[in-house]
Amino acid sequence: MPIDRAVIGTRVPGHTVEVERGRLRFFARATGQDDPAVTDPEAARAAGHPDLPVPPTFLFCLDLENPHRGRFLTELGIDPRTILHGEQSFTYHAPAYAGDTLTFATEVTDVYAKKGGALQFIVRTTEVTRDGAPVATLTGTIVVRERAGSRASAGFGESAGSGELVATDELGSSGESAGTDARAGSRAAAAPEEDAA
Repeated sequence: MPIDRAVIGTRVPGHTVEVERGRLRFFARATGQDDPAVTDPEAARAAGHPDLPVPPTFLFCLDLENPHRGRFLTELGIDPRTILHGEQSFTYHAPAYAGDTLTFATEVTDVYAKKGGALQFIVRTTEVTRDGAPVATLTGTIVVRERAGSRASAGFGESAGSGELVATDELGSSGESAGTDARAGSRAAAAPEEDAA
């Protein structure tokens, strides 16, 4: 059965995280960043930052720490084996730094289907704030796919034939200044096809 659009507006309990220098250094090394301003507080201050800056996509890592992140999927009866990460985008309103305490508040903002309901999409928007002031908006899309030959077991109604789903990655530029929109993620794509009504 299709995901009920009534879930739009559902909020996931928020969480608060303090940004730690050690984790920022680790992330910088893991992603191949060699600018001392992202690993050394003195170099960061010399570059005009109050402390180590938070890299653009690191906010997604912090959002993953929400202990309630997947609860609404469970409440909808969605089998976790049927979900894919579809897309992720980031809009920045202000820079964040080591030592900041950030709050993440997530809401389901859209639900739609493609391929006659074989692919359903849940869009979640997360507002990241510091002391109530906006830092970033994270938008993520989860793809819920039917399991080959088992529509009924995945909660989609009658059984259907097998199909193949191919995931492709699209990597966009990352913005660093306030108000910049950076996109990076993977989109689920079978053959291009119009939305089914």
